[in-house]
Amino acid sequence: MHFVVADIDVAIWVPPVTAFCISFFTSMGGVSGAFLLLPFQVSVLGFSSPSVSATNQLYNIVAIPGGVFRYFREGRMVWPLTAAVVVGTLPGVVTGTLIRVKYLPDPRSFKLFVAVVLFYIGGTLVKDLVWPKSKGAGPVFKKQGRPDLSKSDLSKKEACTGAGLIMRNCGLFHISFDFNGKTFDVRTPTIMLLCLIVGIIGGIYGIGGGSIVAPFFVTIFGLPVYVIAGPALMGTFVTSVASVITYQVIAPYYPGMAVAPDWLLGLLFGVGGFAGIYCGARMQKFVPAKAIKWVLAFCVFVPAIRYVLG
Repeated sequence: MHFVVADIDVAIWVPPVTAFCISFFTSMGGVSGAFLLLPFQVSVLGFSSPSVSATNQLYNIVAIPGGVFRYFREGRMVWPLTAAVVVGTLPGVVTGTLIRVKYLPDPRSFKLFVAVVLFYIGGTLVKDLVWPKSKGAGPVFKKQGRPDLSKSDLSKKEACTGAGLIMRNCGLFHISFDFNGKTFDVRTPTIMLLCLIVGIIGGIYGIGGGSIVAPFFVTIFGLPVYVIAGPALMGTFVTSVASVITYQVIAPYYPGMAVAPDWLLGLLFGVGGFAGIYCGARMQKFVPAKAIKWVLAFCVFVPAIRYVLG
């Protein structure tokens, strides 16, 4: 099949199958997998025009709602945390786009800085995996998918929820919740500041915010991987919507260049990603947290190595 905007010929089943295979695993850690689809489109399919970035972001828009819906159904969407991620990410994307156009025509030095940060996060993840701080932390979910919580500590309604997530505080300065018998507390302004920085980086380089936000939540804030995946995916979704709108708006000003997304190709990737992210979110509770953290470490090191090589 020929895709006009991308100017490539590829079998119609290749984009959805590829997107499904990638997103199934990455979505368990709150990452859409777009950072792996981009080099696939460039190196394997030969799609190298600026439109490839917009097409990659279109994939996120179509694919991510599947995972968010699944996490919502299982009661694992911490909405105050999600709101903080969205509020911080959105202005960051706009700011990053303006910085990229006006002040960073050759942002190699800044890429190196981002790579150092990503290597630090990935190194921290690997360190915690190889030399864990404490032993005996069993799987959060039992085989049937329910958390290992004592019903005596919860109301009947709370004990019957699939994830056992209990909100404690949803204020402007603190977000606290109970999960797996532990209480987690984070400062809302800190989360928003982090997401603002991530949004700026995403706006400059077109990377998904989840690939940075999710590891930060795990390593810096100590939040459980079973809870942060939904908010991280939602942040990436908002980033992608803003990016696609931006690419579509500026496309008429570059008549000799493919800037707008290839809608058909992006939709095919998105359909496969929707199924993959939904299934990954569905299976996440059966996968040990350690395995998900290894997936996150991989998701961090891949773009970091690409930045260094670039």
